[in-house]
Amino acid sequence: MAFTLAACAEMLWRDRPMEWRVKRLTELGFHVGLWNWPDHDLAMLERSGATFSIMNGYLSGRLADEEGAAELLRTARQTADVGLRLNVARLNLHGTGLGEGGLPVTPCGAVTGAMWLKARDTLERIADLAEEKGVTFTLENLNLPVDHPGVPFARAEDTLALVLAVNRPGLRLNLDLYHAQIGEGNLIDLCRRALPWIGEIQVADVPGRMEPGTGEIAYQNIARALAAMGYDGPVGLEAFASGDPERALDAFRDAFTLA
Repeated sequence: MAFTLAACAEMLWRDRPMEWRVKRLTELGFHVGLWNWPDHDLAMLERSGATFSIMNGYLSGRLADEEGAAELLRTARQTADVGLRLNVARLNLHGTGLGEGGLPVTPCGAVTGAMWLKARDTLERIADLAEEKGVTFTLENLNLPVDHPGVPFARAEDTLALVLAVNRPGLRLNLDLYHAQIGEGNLIDLCRRALPWIGEIQVADVPGRMEPGTGEIAYQNIARALAAMGYDGPVGLEAFASGDPERALDAFRDAFTLA
């Protein structure tokens, strides 16, 4: 059983132009992850020949209030059209828009019951949009202690609960194991419980958010457990390189290549 491997172009070779990064990842056999599409030359991406695994599925907005939901849906509709143009496999969402340094544009101290209900309603409308456009959105978990304090619905338990509540094919879970390790741990059991709703798994080691083998997560054990569960979907490296990016990609490939 083999996983489909991807890597986030935004986080590797940061001194190189995006066109070079996308080309090199493709040469090395990886699918390509992106963040916000307005940052890039779409015509260049279109002619690159790359296979795009994931990109941010909205530009601004929030899940849990009417004004924020309207903005999220407006920009998600724009992004779905770009995703179709580039044939991006998954369009990624968060509980609220992220600004400089990954901090929430609108921080949230506590999530109320009314916010949960509104978030579910917003994601139902996202699932309607996914069905209309023929695309797939994912909802990503984040971590609160280190990278994203103040983001609502950040924990994997939260994102899984929302995806389960909607339970439609156009909305899946982007299960980020770097964030889950910081916030929750128990990664293999988390993967097992989330398995039917996973659209993509993203990885980086803890601490430092670098490639497998630089920290505490036993990614080879996780890879074997995922294979035993029957998961053969995409695994994306969303990590910085501890040194040479190609060595980092080799370490990632080795961790998710089963003997």
